Amino acid sequence: MQVAEWILTRLKEWDIHRVYGYPGDGINAFLGAFARVEDKDPFFTQVRHEEMAAFMACAHAKFTGEIGCCIATSGPGAIHLLNGLYDAKLDHQPVLAIVGQQKRQSVGAHYQQEIDLTTLFKDVAGFVSTVMDEHSARHVIDRAIKSAYEEQRPAVVIVPEDVGEMDYADPPREHGSVFTSVGWNRPHAVPDETLLRQAADILNAGEKVAILIGAGARNASREVIETADVLGAGIAKALLGKDAVPDTLPFVTGGIGLLGTEASHKMVMNCDTLFMIGTSFPYAEWLPAEGKAKCVEIDIDGSLIGVRYPNDVSLVGDAKDTLKALLPMLEHKSDRSWQEHIIEERKIWDRVLEDRAHQKGDPVNPELVFWELNKRLPDNVIITSDSGSATNWYARHCQLREGMRGSLSGTLATMVPGVPYAISAKFAHPDRPVIGLTGDGAFQMLGMNELLTVKRYLPQLTAKNKTLVFVVLANDDLNQVSMEQRALSGDPKNPDTQTIPYLPAAEYARLLGFEGIKVERPEDVGPAWDRAMAADLPVLLEFRTDPQIVALPPHVKPTMFKKVAKGLASGDEDATGIATKGFKGKLSEVTEHVKDKLPGGSQ
Repeated sequence: MQVAEWILTRLKEWDIHRVYGYPGDGINAFLGAFARVEDKDPFFTQVRHEEMAAFMACAHAKFTGEIGCCIATSGPGAIHLLNGLYDAKLDHQPVLAIVGQQKRQSVGAHYQQEIDLTTLFKDVAGFVSTVMDEHSARHVIDRAIKSAYEEQRPAVVIVPEDVGEMDYADPPREHGSVFTSVGWNRPHAVPDETLLRQAADILNAGEKVAILIGAGARNASREVIETADVLGAGIAKALLGKDAVPDTLPFVTGGIGLLGTEASHKMVMNCDTLFMIGTSFPYAEWLPAEGKAKCVEIDIDGSLIGVRYPNDVSLVGDAKDTLKALLPMLEHKSDRSWQEHIIEERKIWDRVLEDRAHQKGDPVNPELVFWELNKRLPDNVIITSDSGSATNWYARHCQLREGMRGSLSGTLATMVPGVPYAISAKFAHPDRPVIGLTGDGAFQMLGMNELLTVKRYLPQLTAKNKTLVFVVLANDDLNQVSMEQRALSGDPKNPDTQTIPYLPAAEYARLLGFEGIKVERPEDVGPAWDRAMAADLPVLLEFRTDPQIVALPPHVKPTMFKKVAKGLASGDEDATGIATKGFKGKLSEVTEHVKDKLPGGSQ
């Protein structure tokens, strides 16, 4: 058995059953080995680009909790992996990347496609090592996987061509040999009881407690909800924590920050105690001013605790374990006025979203697309989003129920993952409906190519559940960056950099044998979603959306207002539309708050 085949067999022992990749002669030994391994397990899944393989491996880790795996040839193939691996690193996901290299005798000779792979990967990966001979494959693979799990980041295994083709042999029983085994488990991690009591004292003393959660709280959903109930608190969510607790709970206020909700903003800015759980939300301007609130934080990574807001107590530990230990120390608050206020603000925000979704767009209001989707979200759906304007509407309008999952490139915030994440989610959970959200920019960049991957593996993807829907918001504008030009730089939109050519995405989908639906009228949005959810084939929904309807922040800061006004007044081609539609959007907030104070409230 060649080293390459032994490595694949070892992956199976580690419960790795799918490897995403693209062929190249630097991994020839593996290409042959994939055909020889028993039951083709692990299964090689051919994608259209190595970057997409890394994104799919990252998404596999996100949606299964298991390590994702990708493979690439030496040189250019290895380089292509980087963006997806950085996505995994920054969102703390275990991924194993197997990379080819030139023969050992050629390394250092400035040989064809020779890259210093250890240097290339040393920042993105925790563990980077080369399989030096037929004996070392065992410990390199085992340590790579253990390290990826333990560090929650990528690990890279480099396999020179000649080593991959060698006959595998266990290490000789002599000095210098090591003998590793398969197996890793997540340890329980709880802070010292003294710290827990200090944290409980602060939380018990707080009269207006705001809880902010991230992806690190996902496995502690029940404990987070119980904590909020005991403390009479509300729960706001950083974007990666969107699926950590259901949005159906009345005291869950949704997102925070530029993409957040007014209810979250008011709660966080007016709290006297901030309880952060498993989040590294980076934007200090959307947190209370320093010294305004007491703060308790839970994070599994001690190097990242207390780096976003000054903590009074830092609890380094697993969110679920720590909350279980903390809850018996918390006192049930009899005064529920703070939480009742949060619940009312959440109700008002829901009405604001509905009002905005039904404002006129040219031709279609993008908020209407997501408002109609939210009404039709199937049970156990997995939603993926790209980075861009689609992120805004996903964050605000998609209210996830218990059992639903959703993710995106949270920290790297790179374009393109929306489509490959969706495909990976469907491979991992073929029995669940999957919806992938993207803009026309990311779709043209690389996303459209991966529909060919869907075409190739269609029987695997849809054997147990037919629902696989891709959404393209087509507005011929790199919309998010256009708005960032105005809001952050005070510049008008530059059509030379921001306008993109129109691609008939629905027609492209039909060329592949999928159902392609183009929507250009608001009255067709709901029926289009109905068709998509009932289809027996993958569906691409192309919505021609209005680029002048932008995501309005929950609070417009004076500096931002001045910059946007300056940009719009400097010859921006969308100035009138953005000003008019933005005013209407903000007016809906005022209107709903006024309604709530009138006799009879909003009824």
